[in-house]
Amino acid sequence: ATEGKEETPAAESNPSRGSQGKAGDRSSVLYSAGQFFFEYLVVVSLKTMSDGHYEPKISYQFPKRENLLKGQKEEEERLLKAIPLFCFPDGNNCAPVTEFTSETFSFVLTNVDGSRKIGYCRRLLPAGRGTRLPEVFCIISCLGCFGLFSKILDEVEKRRQISMAVIYPFMQGLRESPFPAPGKTVTIKSFIPESGTELIELTRPVDAHLEHVEFQALLQRLSPQLILHIFASAVLERRLIFLAEELSVLSQCIHAVAALLYPFTWAHTYIPVVPECLLDTVCCPTPFMVGIQMRHLERVLDQPMEEALLVDLCEGKILRAVGDEEEILPAKLQNEVLTSLNRHNNNNNVQTSEQVNALVSEAFVQFFVRLVGHYASHIKWGKSGQGTFQERAFCKAIASKTNRKFVKKFVKTNMFSLFIEEAEKSRIPQEGKW
Repeated sequence: ATEGKEETPAAESNPSRGSQGKAGDRSSVLYSAGQFFFEYLVVVSLKTMSDGHYEPKISYQFPKRENLLKGQKEEEERLLKAIPLFCFPDGNNCAPVTEFTSETFSFVLTNVDGSRKIGYCRRLLPAGRGTRLPEVFCIISCLGCFGLFSKILDEVEKRRQISMAVIYPFMQGLRESPFPAPGKTVTIKSFIPESGTELIELTRPVDAHLEHVEFQALLQRLSPQLILHIFASAVLERRLIFLAEELSVLSQCIHAVAALLYPFTWAHTYIPVVPECLLDTVCCPTPFMVGIQMRHLERVLDQPMEEALLVDLCEGKILRAVGDEEEILPAKLQNEVLTSLNRHNNNNNVQTSEQVNALVSEAFVQFFVRLVGHYASHIKWGKSGQGTFQERAFCKAIASKTNRKFVKKFVKTNMFSLFIEEAEKSRIPQEGKW
């Protein structure tokens, strides 16, 4: 979950891997098919230090990299140094136990060039007797697809119960398989002693931009009205702090909030679970979206913070706000989104998470379409094929005063600028995004 630009690990610069993506090009990093599924699988264990406290350390790494160039080696070292912190952001609050319900969560590491790597984690208790400490299996990938990696972690956990040695061939098979295109399936053969050869099918959802999202997690904890206040703050790139005790709740809800901005991308500090040693992130004057465990609430409130929105995901309420959240979005459009979300909430038909994702996403995409969907007709194309966005004409074309007032603020955001930068490069209309 790091997202400061300075101390974050750089991505491996492997030319055969395809583009790592530039700052405005994040989505291509997360969704291109044919890439490796993952870069590393690491196991992070808690080691007891001489003063009695626990420190997370990598106890297993696959693959081990040989013959790295100097720059690549430094990048790898930075990456491997950061991972344990995010696998155990609550390191010293862990204790040996006899029973533990395994937990799935994820974090994000931002590279210097703005590209992102995702750490998919499964915290579980190693097989054995008596009290023992949990360990975390973490898969590092450039690809955003939470459902798919949860399934891979299920397979890893199943093999862990037999022996670490059975995990290796499975991960090797996965590494040799190309990442499937949206809607497609890849089949991995895997041999398990005493069970024989298994065929594991991994399918990507058709709608690639919803692969990393569980909107249900947000709807279960927050009212539609609160979700809109959070969305309004995110759209204007403010500071957002989410609080919950469980790592899985924090990571699911924050990924869901970031996904509400589609087809735009949150381009600032983004840490779904902040490790204790990075709690002063909340003092940043720049925009951020972070998740903090509830046990640190007092410490967070004591920090000298700029204005921020503080959301309690346990109680489903806002603890601190700027105060204007209700007035940010144009009222008519806000009510339309609210109606869609309430319709979902009052719908007693049991819906799959894919259906919920599609309904919620559609409501917010329509919000953007109604406000800024006319952007393409305000890009003036030069002979060289380079486009120039005509901001004044674009804003003037909006008939409604309240809509125009909002859009004038929105066009100043980093996420809108990045989106337009991409659009100016490509004469092919971006309709696919909407």
